[in-house]
Amino acid sequence: MKHLYLLILLLVTLVSCKKDANQNEGEIAYLGGEIINPSNNYVVLLKGNSVIDTLPLDTKNRFLYKVKELIPGLYTFSHGGEIQMVLLEPLDSIMFRLNTMEFDESLVFTGKGARKNNYLINLYLDGEIEDKQVLGFSHLSPKDFEYKLDSIKEYKLKKLHEFTSRQRTSELFYHLAESNINYDYYLSKETYPFINYTKNERENFESLPVDFYSYRDNIDYNDENLVDYFPYSSFLKHHFENLALTEHFKTSKDSVFSKQSLDYSLIRLQLIDSLMTNENIKNSLLISAIIEFISNNKNVDIYNSMLQSYLAKSTNTKHKEYVSNLVGALISLKPGNPLPNVKVFDVLNNELDLSSVLKNKPCVIFFWSQATMNHVVESHRKVAELKEKYPEVLFLGINANNDSKDLWKKTLEKYHFETAREYLLKNPKEAKQTLAIFPITKVIILNRKGFIENSHANMFSINFEEELLGVINQ
Repeated sequence: MKHLYLLILLLVTLVSCKKDANQNEGEIAYLGGEIINPSNNYVVLLKGNSVIDTLPLDTKNRFLYKVKELIPGLYTFSHGGEIQMVLLEPLDSIMFRLNTMEFDESLVFTGKGARKNNYLINLYLDGEIEDKQVLGFSHLSPKDFEYKLDSIKEYKLKKLHEFTSRQRTSELFYHLAESNINYDYYLSKETYPFINYTKNERENFESLPVDFYSYRDNIDYNDENLVDYFPYSSFLKHHFENLALTEHFKTSKDSVFSKQSLDYSLIRLQLIDSLMTNENIKNSLLISAIIEFISNNKNVDIYNSMLQSYLAKSTNTKHKEYVSNLVGALISLKPGNPLPNVKVFDVLNNELDLSSVLKNKPCVIFFWSQATMNHVVESHRKVAELKEKYPEVLFLGINANNDSKDLWKKTLEKYHFETAREYLLKNPKEAKQTLAIFPITKVIILNRKGFIENSHANMFSINFEEELLGVINQ
């Protein structure tokens, strides 16, 4: 019964559309949905980087939209800072239902075109489970590691063939599903030298069989159908990391991978620029590379070299403006500077200056988002441990990616988080840039005077407690 309203609404819409059936709308499809625990009152539909429309939710948190002049392919829908994909093809009538508190895991499609999308979302979710399996046997020799991967890939291809033998599917769907399987496989191979800790990265590279990366001859660096597909973009990101490190080792005495290396990062930008021709993919990879570099490197004095290289290669004006502003923000977060002020809400709906909640004691500010619930749980568990060991330190939790106070409070309540030192950013978009909140796992450490000690700390680092003790003992 939970989808009955949407299905009736869809039928009404289809009937009413007969009046203008003669109008030239090209190929069409319908997309509708229901959002449980919405973060706001709308859903944004995109194709590539272009916004198609902003779709308002009704009083029951539902919507229905007719996509005219449909370009078959992957579309992105976004709600509350979280995104997911849907494959739309002519005459599809797809409904989805999701709960923002378990965004991906709760997503279910119904209607015409649902089966292919449920298959793709299950591939995505199964891939997250497989990542843990791959991590579990990453210590194996290259030959044994490859054998395990081959078994997983063959099983997934077999299941795909079984699915397509039972269902009528398009060439586009098959290309997406097969690419998901292949690029997940390629990704595991690309990351092997980085996750095998039996040796350092240089030794891992040198121990690989000569044909370990033979699949690279078949990589399409500019597949238009995969431009917006997570498995493809994720593979390319790590692939260029791998290529850049290989080139870096040729001229460097380094033996380990460091995202703080300027030489390595400049090589990475150059490789992306030289191999990618699709502007959307290239610009996404370029901005990912520079943000990783500046977010992991405390030495702001070398930011400019990376920034100038990036600005010369990217063609996305908005990206370039964002990165330039981010570099400025990170410079303002240098150790010894005061914490930039942003507005926050507490659980009683009071609007506060973040600086006003500091208590003349060492402070750790950590951030979280419903988009990464594993991190939410793990970070709060870690903070609970640290509070016991270091009662003289103030720990502040900030939800950095949510406009909804209700959803924020429901999350705090559901997981039984202590609310006394939890806050919600008033203006997440501006505040995330001001505080350079990337990645979401970053932590800011302040001394008892409120000055920055480290704006790029990691509470899960083996050196974190030593760093914390240094601040306590000042």
